[in-house]
Amino acid sequence: MIEYIHGKLTELNPTFAVIEAAGIGYNIAIALPAYSALIGKEETEIILYTTEIIREDTHELYGFVNRVERSLFEMLMTVSGVGAATARMIMSAFSASELHLIIATGNSKALAKVKGLGPKTAQRIIVDLKDKVLKLDLGDNPNELPMEFADNAGLDPIKEEAISALTMLGFASAASGKAVDKILKADPTANVESVIKQALKML
Repeated sequence: MIEYIHGKLTELNPTFAVIEAAGIGYNIAIALPAYSALIGKEETEIILYTTEIIREDTHELYGFVNRVERSLFEMLMTVSGVGAATARMIMSAFSASELHLIIATGNSKALAKVKGLGPKTAQRIIVDLKDKVLKLDLGDNPNELPMEFADNAGLDPIKEEAISALTMLGFASAASGKAVDKILKADPTANVESVIKQALKML
């Protein structure tokens, strides 16, 4: 198992990051909290803690800025009906501390708002993971990553990036575009992470 990858961040997208280490470029799937934390760190040395998923038809790496995020992601995948894609969507909808609180307090209604999850799976996550989550140490910094970052490129790049991320997560581009338009109309100053988080609860 690959514990972490340490190298230069050469490309960043809301759904993946490329890290060059020892002459090899690793394409690593990420969730929104990691994307937010990595904004502005292009061409610098970073570390992502990884989970490696190997199946007959795919070999994927998922990256996280700390071990707490990774632990939550791996816990989610132990629940029946929750695969890597769904786990990443959940991790994109909530910060680690928010997800920790939701599961610890049994708030299945909040969890069920994630697209494609449904009340039964949300309840199953609560039942299966509540005891495990209560034992999870968030540390001094409970992974409250920055929610705002500067983007001087205007709204079009934000719209395009948000739609691109949503389609990569499996949503139809037309529906994604409508949701993003609605969000940006209501809040023209919203950043990419905020737009995607809101859209995940609308689609």
